[in-house]
Amino acid sequence: MTYHTYNCQPFCWAAGGKSVKQPPMASMGCGLRIQGDDNLQSMIVGTVMRKIKSRTWKKQRYFKLQEDCMTIWYKSKKAGNAHSTFSVSDVETVREGHQSEVLLSIADEFPPDRCFTLVFRGRRGNLDLVADSADEAQSWIKGMKKLIENLENMGESEKLDQWICEWFKKADKNNDGRMNFREIRVLLKMMNVDMNEHHAHRLFMTADKSQTGTLEDDEFVLFYKMLTQREDVLRVFQDYSGDGQKLSLRDLEEFLRDEQLEEVDGVQQLAMELIERYEPSDTAKMLKAMSIDGFLMYLASAEGSIFHPRQQSLYQDMTQPLNHYFISSSHNTYLMEDQLRGHSSVEGYIRAFKRGCRCVEVDCWDGPNGEPIVYHGHTFTSKILFKDVVIALRNYAFKVSEYPVILSTENHCGVEQQRVMAQHLNTILGDKLLKSTLDGKIPVSFPSPEELKGKILLKGKKIGGLEESLNGPVEPEDSLTGEVSDEDEAADIDEDSLHSNSLRRMAKKSKQRLSKELSDCVVYCKSVHFSSFKHSRIHSKFYEISSFTESKARKHLREAGAEFVRHNARQLTRVYPSGLRTDSSNFNPQEMWNTGTQIVALNFQTAGVEMDLNDGLFGQNGRCGYVLKPDFMRMSERSFDPEVPINREGYRPLSLCIQVISGQQLPKVNIKESSVVDPFVRVEIHGVPLDQAKQETRYIDNNGFNPVWYDTLRFTIHAPELALVRFVVEDYDKASRNDFVGQYTLPFSCIQQGYRHIHLLSKDGTSIPPASLFVHVRITNLV
Repeated sequence: MTYHTYNCQPFCWAAGGKSVKQPPMASMGCGLRIQGDDNLQSMIVGTVMRKIKSRTWKKQRYFKLQEDCMTIWYKSKKAGNAHSTFSVSDVETVREGHQSEVLLSIADEFPPDRCFTLVFRGRRGNLDLVADSADEAQSWIKGMKKLIENLENMGESEKLDQWICEWFKKADKNNDGRMNFREIRVLLKMMNVDMNEHHAHRLFMTADKSQTGTLEDDEFVLFYKMLTQREDVLRVFQDYSGDGQKLSLRDLEEFLRDEQLEEVDGVQQLAMELIERYEPSDTAKMLKAMSIDGFLMYLASAEGSIFHPRQQSLYQDMTQPLNHYFISSSHNTYLMEDQLRGHSSVEGYIRAFKRGCRCVEVDCWDGPNGEPIVYHGHTFTSKILFKDVVIALRNYAFKVSEYPVILSTENHCGVEQQRVMAQHLNTILGDKLLKSTLDGKIPVSFPSPEELKGKILLKGKKIGGLEESLNGPVEPEDSLTGEVSDEDEAADIDEDSLHSNSLRRMAKKSKQRLSKELSDCVVYCKSVHFSSFKHSRIHSKFYEISSFTESKARKHLREAGAEFVRHNARQLTRVYPSGLRTDSSNFNPQEMWNTGTQIVALNFQTAGVEMDLNDGLFGQNGRCGYVLKPDFMRMSERSFDPEVPINREGYRPLSLCIQVISGQQLPKVNIKESSVVDPFVRVEIHGVPLDQAKQETRYIDNNGFNPVWYDTLRFTIHAPELALVRFVVEDYDKASRNDFVGQYTLPFSCIQQGYRHIHLLSKDGTSIPPASLFVHVRITNLV
């Protein structure tokens, strides 16, 4: 087996901006290639800035970039030796000026050119900073942007290089740039390896080419490579290699055709492209061959991933009517925490849009000074201005996806503040707000996401129908205000929790005055009360949308599953969590997708299996927030009952066979250095009830670094178009609940067959490189 040599020489910045090489491994430069840069030089020297948490909490902190160009170190002047750090890789983006609620609140105190915000991945809170001068702020803004860009452009070998050096730095306790055997033993525990001491010492002595009793630079890289040697991949490589040393072009073609099931016609061209893209050896490239290093790099790449790259990009027909798509949707988007005392923030909208969400919710109430406010009514949640939410929509709605956004309003305002709401929507959003049908004519069906690109659609109550608003008001005296049924979540909370029929009737019979100005902002999404599927089939217009609490939706599913699916082929439906979920927990969205419900609103702020499923479904199609429903859910004349999928036309069940081969560098779940995980893998199928299933591998004692299973799990999939597959790694504990290690969820229809890596995600949905699983997947027809 060959060993690829990684450059772990660090670069730092001397006066004048020239790069100067440091002693080997003295700090983890890890091959990060950045030319001399005044901004980065300034960051390495360090800067005193104010960390802002509120108008009253403003503390000075000393920030500096470590010489690894990967870590930001900061401390309080009064904290003695105590300090904190975070990785540049944790930072998603940098916002300049007053682009957070916290910085907006101190805008009168500090000018925007001294302010910036570091936005972290996942659900971690932002870091709001104020520099002493505009120049210092710019140094950090430009420097951070360069570091983030550099990380995003890193190749696979550079990422591995960085990973190796990160471990070296963690274990090199005395910072002498060398690693003795005692430090190596500590390192192995940190890396989730419980290795026999004799074996560890033998690897150490083999790597110690200089015979100094310590490892440095390339010696440590050699030790790491021996430690991470992939016998599982080597076995596959040698099965297809003619000489056991390399894959010839023909060998690689055979592997791609027989194992990876790539299309026969283009397999030679693909093999040549993979050699060019992943083979590190120029000699092998000249021979049109692939070494074990190139083979491993291919398998660890996006092309070797279980998620088909073609389906991660925008690949679906976006010209179907809007109600033919599942739409990524958020519930109580303004809440960052629970439903009773949680913090309300426009940041909730920004984060939801960042995740590809296309339907967000706003609860509006009369506020002071004539300005409508947003909060969870009759609770202790904090309040924000409706105007600020609309500004966030204007600024962030189309940064990740250009397809339409639905703003779902729950309106508790009086007529006067409703007019203010309409004014803000019109003046702030301008042309982004859809104010009339696309062609000005009375339509018979929804326009498509393609036709509605860049538009914000208001979902809410409306005086009369779309026909009246296009033809002009029938009765002039109704042109100022109208009366509509009060449909809101509060009434449904009552229905969930109260048993009094009279109270329930009172909630449903209440009426609300609605301003014409706000009513006119509603075009394709008129909120209406749901009577029955029969009533809707006979009387409802396509643009009328009903909202169900999760329990009511389940009742409809149990009593009339096929009717529910047919209803959703004609109209939009929204389902949202029960009002009893005061902790902002979520229901299982799969149940509702099984009915063809388009808007399944989840609490995006709450991590868990439900958001994993949402991220999994909407991880396809360019993460645009729209996924085309299966054809049997788009035609009202077709019959599909999710409870009985075998009765549908075109029923073709599939067999899914997954061999879980190995795991790589799984993260520790216990902070104790001596603790090592006992990992096992659970594969879950989420889909129609007949498909719901889960199976597990054995657990492996004390090895989170490179556990090997070779366990085979088999499933039957009756409705593959609706199925999601979730891979979960947990740390086995016979005395208490197993600890979560990582997970990955994807649509069954997006799986690539053959030998594939699964790149695990944290509980928060963020990547945790290089943690992965190696599997073999085969899908076959059952009938």
